[in-house]
Amino acid sequence: MNMITILGLSAAFCTTVSFLPQAIKTIQTKDTSGISLSMYSIFALGTLLWLLYGILSDNFPVMIANGITFLFAVVILAYKIRFK
Repeated sequence: MNMITILGLSAAFCTTVSFLPQAIKTIQTKDTSGISLSMYSIFALGTLLWLLYGILSDNFPVMIANGITFLFAVVILAYKIRFK
Protein backbone atom coordinates (compact mmCIF):
# COMPACT_ATOMS: atom_id res chain seq x y z
CA MET A 1 0.00 0.00 0.00
CA ASN A 2 1.44 3.37 -0.96
CA MET A 3 1.50 6.52 1.20
CA ILE A 4 -1.29 8.23 -0.75
CA THR A 5 -3.64 5.30 -0.11
CA ILE A 6 -2.67 5.26 3.57
CA LEU A 7 -3.36 9.00 3.76
CA GLY A 8 -6.75 8.51 2.08
CA LEU A 9 -7.68 5.63 4.37
CA SER A 10 -6.62 7.66 7.43
CA ALA A 11 -8.78 10.59 6.34
CA ALA A 12 -11.65 8.21 5.57
CA PHE A 13 -11.35 6.65 9.02
CA CYS A 14 -11.43 10.03 10.79
CA THR A 15 -14.39 11.46 8.90
CA THR A 16 -16.38 8.23 9.10
CA VAL A 17 -15.76 7.61 12.81
CA SER A 18 -16.81 11.18 13.56
CA PHE A 19 -20.41 10.17 12.79
CA LEU A 20 -20.49 7.31 15.30
CA PRO A 21 -21.28 9.40 18.41
CA GLN A 22 -24.26 11.07 16.70
CA ALA A 23 -25.57 7.78 15.32
CA ILE A 24 -25.21 6.01 18.68
CA LYS A 25 -26.85 8.87 20.59
CA THR A 26 -29.73 9.05 18.11
CA ILE A 27 -30.34 5.29 18.26
CA GLN A 28 -30.18 5.21 22.08
CA THR A 29 -32.34 8.26 22.79
CA LYS A 30 -34.47 8.46 19.63
CA ASP A 31 -34.12 12.23 20.11
CA THR A 32 -33.63 13.97 16.79
CA SER A 33 -34.89 17.40 17.79
CA GLY A 34 -31.47 18.99 17.32
CA ILE A 35 -30.95 17.50 13.87
CA SER A 36 -31.88 19.34 10.70
CA LEU A 37 -33.83 17.13 8.28
CA SER A 38 -32.84 19.23 5.27
CA MET A 39 -29.15 19.27 6.24
CA TYR A 40 -28.96 15.50 6.77
CA SER A 41 -30.92 14.87 3.56
CA ILE A 42 -28.50 16.97 1.52
CA PHE A 43 -25.54 15.44 3.36
CA ALA A 44 -26.78 11.90 2.66
CA LEU A 45 -27.22 12.76 -1.01
CA GLY A 46 -23.70 14.21 -1.10
CA THR A 47 -22.17 11.10 0.48
CA LEU A 48 -24.11 8.90 -1.94
CA LEU A 49 -22.70 10.91 -4.84
CA TRP A 50 -19.18 10.64 -3.38
CA LEU A 51 -19.71 6.90 -3.02
CA LEU A 52 -20.71 6.65 -6.69
CA TYR A 53 -17.69 8.77 -7.62
CA GLY A 54 -15.43 6.45 -5.64
CA ILE A 55 -16.90 3.40 -7.34
CA LEU A 56 -16.66 4.88 -10.83
CA SER A 57 -13.11 6.14 -10.28
CA ASP A 58 -12.07 2.93 -8.48
CA ASN A 59 -10.94 4.96 -5.45
CA PHE A 60 -11.03 2.58 -2.48
CA PRO A 61 -10.71 5.14 0.37
CA VAL A 62 -13.50 7.28 -1.11
CA MET A 63 -15.73 4.21 -1.56
CA ILE A 64 -15.22 2.92 1.98
CA ALA A 65 -15.55 6.27 3.78
CA ASN A 66 -18.63 7.40 1.92
CA GLY A 67 -20.30 3.99 1.92
CA ILE A 68 -20.11 3.74 5.71
CA THR A 69 -20.90 7.43 6.28
CA PHE A 70 -23.90 7.15 3.95
CA LEU A 71 -25.23 4.26 6.06
CA PHE A 72 -24.83 6.30 9.26
CA ALA A 73 -26.57 9.30 7.67
CA VAL A 74 -29.46 7.13 6.44
CA VAL A 75 -29.92 5.64 9.92
CA ILE A 76 -30.03 9.12 11.46
CA LEU A 77 -32.45 10.29 8.75
CA ALA A 78 -34.70 7.29 9.33
CA TYR A 79 -34.84 8.09 13.04
CA LYS A 80 -35.49 11.78 12.28
CA ILE A 81 -38.45 10.87 10.07
CA ARG A 82 -39.81 8.10 12.29
CA PHE A 83 -39.52 9.84 15.67
CA LYS A 84 -40.54 13.40 14.78
